Amino acid sequence: MKFHRRLVAHTLLMFVMAILSSYCAGQAPSQPAFPPLEQWKAAVISGNITALQALYSSSPPAQVATAAGASSVTSEVAFWTSLKARRMNLNVIQSESPEAGVQQVIFEAEVHTSASPGGRTLYVTEFQLWQMQGGQWRIIGTKRSEPTKLQQPASISKVIYAPGVDARGEIKHALGLATKGHKRVLVVFGANWCYDCHVLDLAFHRPDVAGVLQQNFEVVHVDVGEGDKNQDLMQQYQVPMKRGIPAIAVLDSNGKLLFSQKGGEFERARALAPEDVLQFLNKWKAVAR
Repeated sequence: MKFHRRLVAHTLLMFVMAILSSYCAGQAPSQPAFPPLEQWKAAVISGNITALQALYSSSPPAQVATAAGASSVTSEVAFWTSLKARRMNLNVIQSESPEAGVQQVIFEAEVHTSASPGGRTLYVTEFQLWQMQGGQWRIIGTKRSEPTKLQQPASISKVIYAPGVDARGEIKHALGLATKGHKRVLVVFGANWCYDCHVLDLAFHRPDVAGVLQQNFEVVHVDVGEGDKNQDLMQQYQVPMKRGIPAIAVLDSNGKLLFSQKGGEFERARALAPEDVLQFLNKWKAVAR
């Protein structure tokens, strides 16, 4: 019993560190299948409360936590079944056995839910600690993030903001392309260490967003480093570094400033929805000729 409590407490405390480690290490390699996780997924999709609850340890009781703090198995089961998942994809970031009869799994769940009119997609990152009990795998500890409407990056190793690039030259080139294509220029200030910059980049690559972006904008990524690079450009385009990154300025094809982010609108990109990104792009795209 004491070992169980120590193990669960330790692994729950290590949850954030494990997630950050996987982000910094790059894209996680393909993980071996863990059949009990597929059972859990099937129970969530079916909305079978009894089957789902049976996968959590009752003796000793499973320890459950969320980003907001301690919770209960009843609340955890209610959370997953309330999503009314039509289908769910699991991106397993980590799956390993620290010792015999114990399995720890970290995954991002892409949940296609019918909980609201028209349906929606939510992303949840979860840590689960499983233990073999009397021939049955059961969850003895779990912690999950709050659901987000935009996919969160499995890595922040991607180079979005290339070091040493002449940002002014890049903007000049983009303006030339924008003139020929009757587009506008989206200047995105950020840095490779910035988590929300990677969230926004993932959003830009969504099919629904990418179509609007490619048809209407030339995009220039400007590296701000640790707040010590391209500060003259941030000042020129009236984007205050103190309000955070990523930060966006919109130019017409002549270089005229149409919009500058002064209120940190994209600084918490992780909290945005796809509709927020699309609404912004559609508002600032060039009027069709």
